Amino acid sequence: MTSPLLTDDLLDRIRSRAATYDRENTFFTEDFEELTAADYLKAFVPAAMGGPGLGLRDVAHEQIRLAGAAPATALAVNMHHVWTGVARYLYERGDHSLDFVLEEAARGEVFAFGYSEPGNDLVLFGSRTQARPDGEGGYSFHGRKIFTSLSPAWTRLGVLGIETAAEDGPALEGDPRLVHAFVTREGGGVDVLDDWDTVGMRASQSRTTMLVGAHAPADRVVRRLAPGPSTDPLVLAIFTTFEVLLASVYTGIGKRALELAVENAHRRTSMKNGGRPLSQDPDIRWRVADAGIAMDGIYPQIDQVAGEIDALVDRGAGWFTAVAGLKVRATETARVVVDQAIRVSGGSSYFTSSELGRLYRDVLAGIFHPSDDESAHSTFASALLGPVEG
Repeated sequence: MTSPLLTDDLLDRIRSRAATYDRENTFFTEDFEELTAADYLKAFVPAAMGGPGLGLRDVAHEQIRLAGAAPATALAVNMHHVWTGVARYLYERGDHSLDFVLEEAARGEVFAFGYSEPGNDLVLFGSRTQARPDGEGGYSFHGRKIFTSLSPAWTRLGVLGIETAAEDGPALEGDPRLVHAFVTREGGGVDVLDDWDTVGMRASQSRTTMLVGAHAPADRVVRRLAPGPSTDPLVLAIFTTFEVLLASVYTGIGKRALELAVENAHRRTSMKNGGRPLSQDPDIRWRVADAGIAMDGIYPQIDQVAGEIDALVDRGAGWFTAVAGLKVRATETARVVVDQAIRVSGGSSYFTSSELGRLYRDVLAGIFHPSDDESAHSTFASALLGPVEG
């Protein structure tokens, strides 16, 4: 790995603030300022454009470390990294349609991911948001986006909508298209709701975003694709980058939970066993070992998948199973490891002041991100058995 952008001192400061952000349900403002100053938001920007030039494997390692200090901070920053990582993916494959993302990130713009919608389990392959053409190659977007991380800080929002007729225009000819584009906060037509009051990942402030005519000019419309599954390079870039970085965040949570389990096993004692530390109790030792075995299997999977993406390996549609499986295994493993750590650590972790208690709430969010468990199993079933007939 190249020299890390996140120093141990920086991570210690970020960890020291995490509990307060969570308790007060506030955005991680100080973390964000320090991460920006450390050029962390430029991680994927190539050296030729003034950035550190990290690859996906390196950024995944950094996200594991950041999530171990503050999961909600890491999850929110992830969404900026997704777009810059997608742009880097395309750039390295000779597709320069998102070079502007890298160039603007190098100048300090902050990108967020505005694709998720209530009731839309098609994710990248469908949309409830209307994309109305402006007659000049651009579109205005009208719809509701949820889980928009970095809501207080983003300046650029990647959005997806289904092409419809202009409000007062003639009906569209031909089949509708899914429109991938970018809008700006200063351009208007965006209403960010102050509705983020969740069980976990509270500092991410992933608020609901109402698109009420947000406009993307022609030069910020990056794809018009038919609805449904696609192996367009943009779709592959989003899917692979999103899933690998999500897996990294939840792996960081599991890694930190295991560290706390080890610390607490040494710290806690048992009156039943004459005051000996619980690290000598065979049942506790089994739980810690079980968590360690589970975590040890995830790190090489992230390295393998991210490394192949960095190496421009072409799996075609096989990437959908590769990264969906990685995401599910990483998030489910993290949940099991956090649960084991809590059992090792005892009732103190039930208090809201406990770091493990916070990790228990934060790790739950992993089941909601795409690909969810059902979607991943459907993807694998189709790959292994073929599509459902009829």
